[in-house]
Amino acid sequence: MMQTKDIQIRDPFVVLEEGVYYLFGSTDKDIWQSRGVGFDVYTSSDLTAWEGPYAAFRPEPDFWSEQNFWAPEVYRYNGAYYMFATFKPKAGRRGTAVLRSESLLGPFTLWSDGPVTPAEWECLDGTLYIDPAGNPFMVFCHEWQQVKDGEICAMPLTRDLCTAAGEPSLLFRATEAVWVRELAGRDPGNFVTDGPFLWITDSGALVLLWSSFGAEGYCIGIARSKTGAIAGPWVQAPKPLFAKDGGHGMLFRSKEGKLYLTIHRPNKTPDERALFIALTDKDLTAEV
Repeated sequence: MMQTKDIQIRDPFVVLEEGVYYLFGSTDKDIWQSRGVGFDVYTSSDLTAWEGPYAAFRPEPDFWSEQNFWAPEVYRYNGAYYMFATFKPKAGRRGTAVLRSESLLGPFTLWSDGPVTPAEWECLDGTLYIDPAGNPFMVFCHEWQQVKDGEICAMPLTRDLCTAAGEPSLLFRATEAVWVRELAGRDPGNFVTDGPFLWITDSGALVLLWSSFGAEGYCIGIARSKTGAIAGPWVQAPKPLFAKDGGHGMLFRSKEGKLYLTIHRPNKTPDERALFIALTDKDLTAEV
């Protein structure tokens, strides 16, 4: 057994099934430069003591990526488990691919033919959204490295989640949030978008968590769809949901039905740890 403080992890993502919490995330020791190892998963009954790590994904020797194994998100869909994860191809641009497994513990294997995000775009952090009609979408980031003012986009997927079913559409840009600051240490005019995640509140509002940099460092903001549809338009909260050196979050409910936000904090390798923050439904809509 290990405690949460013992697990180095970025981009934490929690799945609750049959009373067990499964913690996924970017688990390589150096996700920036080192050769990618894969994704691990940990299990817990109480969000405090964890078993593992278990090897959820390990690449085959001929895998098309060797670097930047980032931000795995896992969803139960049509009787199986699908992982949306970001990779940098040996040749080509970074993007989000889809993997599949019969078990939450893996092994997850490739389902899509490489990244599903546009081949000519620098993309990352794809997340799954299913609209009320059952249509799947990948919501992802079009990176600041290519567009400078980072974008959050939505793209329809085929029902089997294998490939795009249409062109991506822009939901919003980083600078539409008044709290966003330029990326320090770079050329002027670069604004980050990271880690989108969608949630329907108890009141029926569709909200979108996303991360960038604010006055106190890496942080997580929140936007709300004025129409309740993925196309928006999206209204940004005037201040971050969490502002002090933590972000790339998602929401889940505990076994007791309590709402939690999980983020990684601090935003510095190798010190990143998962943080679980209790919220109420009003926290997601009060200032949006």
